[in-house]
Amino acid sequence: MTEKELFFLLALQRAPKVGDITAKKLLQHCGSAENIFNEKRRTLQSIEGIGDFTVKNILNDQNFKDAEKELAYLQQNNIQVTAFFEEQYPYNLKHCVDSPILLFQKGKINISSPKQKLISIVGTRQITSYGTAFCNELMEELATFNPVIVSGYAYGVDICAHKAAMKNNLQTIGCLAHGFNEIYPKAHKKYMDEMVEKGGFITDFWSDQTPERNHFLRRNRIIAGLSSATIVIESAKKGGSLVTADIALSYNREVFAVPGRTNDKYSEGCNNLIKTQQAHLLTSAADLIYILGWKLEKTNTKHAPVQKQLFVDLDATEQPIFDYLQKQGKVLLDVIALDCNMPVHKLSSLLFSMEMKGVVRPLPGKLYEVV
Repeated sequence: MTEKELFFLLALQRAPKVGDITAKKLLQHCGSAENIFNEKRRTLQSIEGIGDFTVKNILNDQNFKDAEKELAYLQQNNIQVTAFFEEQYPYNLKHCVDSPILLFQKGKINISSPKQKLISIVGTRQITSYGTAFCNELMEELATFNPVIVSGYAYGVDICAHKAAMKNNLQTIGCLAHGFNEIYPKAHKKYMDEMVEKGGFITDFWSDQTPERNHFLRRNRIIAGLSSATIVIESAKKGGSLVTADIALSYNREVFAVPGRTNDKYSEGCNNLIKTQQAHLLTSAADLIYILGWKLEKTNTKHAPVQKQLFVDLDATEQPIFDYLQKQGKVLLDVIALDCNMPVHKLSSLLFSMEMKGVVRPLPGKLYEVV
């Protein structure tokens, strides 16, 4: 990408009320950011969904002044910039309709390959000893698969995931809800150098954008979009991590949740995700490895892969379900219940038991199949 094209992309990104979806529509129609600004107003207004108000916002002279200032900041501070149409743009994020047209990066980040294993870890800022222990153990168990760990660099689960990843020599990426002219929270400034060395930071916010509440919600789409799966370790009934899980589901990505006791405040959100079948139950790394179908590659780590049980005994109620799925292939939960003449609640319990035994697996859209 040339400096000239970056300048016009910055001006487009800066245009008020012009989001990433609209920006991509304009780029597709005009061919480049420069062409957008050189196009006639009438032509721009004729594009579906682009009205006079949007065109005025795009052609506002202030966008160029801001773009010139931001370009100078990026160059002076050696910040990497990647456009959504470039080869090095994160592979998973590229397939999200609302992914940023520009990403700003610091560190040694290279996640453009579809073969890379990326998982996002989110949760409450009030992490408990239970959540901390689970996160640390999960990172240790996953280390042999060398995944990239993505999180939001916030208090609680986020920083726990980053620290555990670095301890196990895994690449980790912090997604920021602000520009690179500051770091939030300030207490985490001490981890920055190691983060940059073992991964880095990504944001779509400019240098003058501060960590406001709505910025964290906007940032969550990047956390969900970068990865093939999102793990919620602990969450109250409501919270930003549940928003991230919801976004991941909208991207047709896998979601996992760590169960907790029914009376624990910071397990309520996770338990609800599992109960409503929006998330896979996650009790250990083996669950995630199995559902995602990860295969072990040769590494120099001392960790041993999690082994799957080869022979499993099914009871009299489970065997007919297994035989049915083996014959039919992928089947909806409600259809299985109807054909097997069984209440959905009972079937769900049996399927969960069979899932834990490693003979069936759930798929997006309440589908099930034999492993």
